[in-house]
Amino acid sequence: MSTPQPPMPQTAAPNWQAAPGPAHPTYTSPIPVVRTNLGHALASEWTKIRSVRSTMWTLGVFVLLVVGIGLAAAALVAANTDEGNVSDETALGFGFFGLLLGSICIITLGVLTTASEYGTGMIRTTMTACPSRGRVLTAKAIVFFAVAFVVTLASAVLVALADVAMVDAREPSGGEWLKGTVGVSVYIALLGLLSLVVGSIIRHSAGAITIMIGVLLAPLVIAMFMFSESLRGLQQALIEYSIPNQLSVFYTQSLTESGPTGWDPLWIMLGVTAAVFAGALALLEKRDV
Repeated sequence: MSTPQPPMPQTAAPNWQAAPGPAHPTYTSPIPVVRTNLGHALASEWTKIRSVRSTMWTLGVFVLLVVGIGLAAAALVAANTDEGNVSDETALGFGFFGLLLGSICIITLGVLTTASEYGTGMIRTTMTACPSRGRVLTAKAIVFFAVAFVVTLASAVLVALADVAMVDAREPSGGEWLKGTVGVSVYIALLGLLSLVVGSIIRHSAGAITIMIGVLLAPLVIAMFMFSESLRGLQQALIEYSIPNQLSVFYTQSLTESGPTGWDPLWIMLGVTAAVFAGALALLEKRDV
């Protein structure tokens, strides 16, 4: 017959509790608990976009292209044009060439803002810290749009002021100044935002950049090889609604006699970006990260 074991000695209860609850109504966590909001997501995305080298490189090249090509074009015209030959035009249009090439930099940065996180796996950490996927994408969009708009506006204003001073041309009206600086800056920022959303959908940096460069240049290239008379209508539409032609409208230098005019390109880009953004939000909620 086995000898009964003596009871185990009672140990004192610890003076801490693991979690709050009905059994421990007096517990107060030493870690402050704050309900997250869009402001926290914006701060996080701002830290990301300003702390990576790709942002400084792409924006630096963008400013170099916009300012360098814009000033070079105006200087070339001023040196090789007789006085009064461009008196019927404004000098704002010389900024078009730099912005057209510089838009590739904005497209690249927009794609990298989202797609690079999928490539590195950092998106899992982001979604863990902020489970609201729509909030994450919205914060990325707001921060990127603000950065792209401010940089583009500063570059466009600098080029516009310099070109008007260099070239003996007609003084731009207030509306032309607004379109050639603020309007074109919003358009470029929306183009970059569209690239950001495409990067979120494709989740592959190289693939998304290729798609967006195709959107930028392919319509004009395709239209150049449409020699058949039966394709004349399609050719005209491709030229009229291509991004380069829409960009030229802000300088009253449309490549065609018909198509978008005034502020139409801005509303077109806004509508397309909003539709693609809505699709990206729907896919983001359904797909794994």
